[in-house]
Amino acid sequence: MAARLKVFVTSDGLTDYIVATSSKVKALAAWGSHQDLFKTGLAHQTEDPELVKAATAQPDEVLRRPAGTRGELARLKPAKKSAPRKPPGPSKAALKKVADLEKRLAAAQAAQAKALEDLERKRRDIEAKGATELARLNDQLSAARRDLRS
Repeated sequence: MAARLKVFVTSDGLTDYIVATSSKVKALAAWGSHQDLFKTGLAHQTEDPELVKAATAQPDEVLRRPAGTRGELARLKPAKKSAPRKPPGPSKAALKKVADLEKRLAAAQAAQAKALEDLERKRRDIEAKGATELARLNDQLSAARRDLRS
């Protein structure tokens, strides 16, 4: 024997949602609700002949109408399925940006290495000139001290 259909109503303030089903649990599932709207008083069973007639003609289908009116009942459109998403990953623009930055980084590192080599060469030249100058000055100092002793 088929279960007796009951008609349940809830509203979001703008639209009334009506469904004919065998239980409150099935009504909540049809509305897509995760909370007990009956417990909070936001949903109730109705005996309105117009609603009962329309809803029982389309059991387990959610019907809607403007809230608080006697407007025509329309079938609730099912939620649109979203297009499949692209697998997560970087875009071509992001990949190009990373490649360009890697090239710029490599060029900057090469320029820095060359500048460090130039500085090291200059340091060695300065040390060599300084050593030569120090040796020459030490020789002159030694000669001057010898001249003082004589």
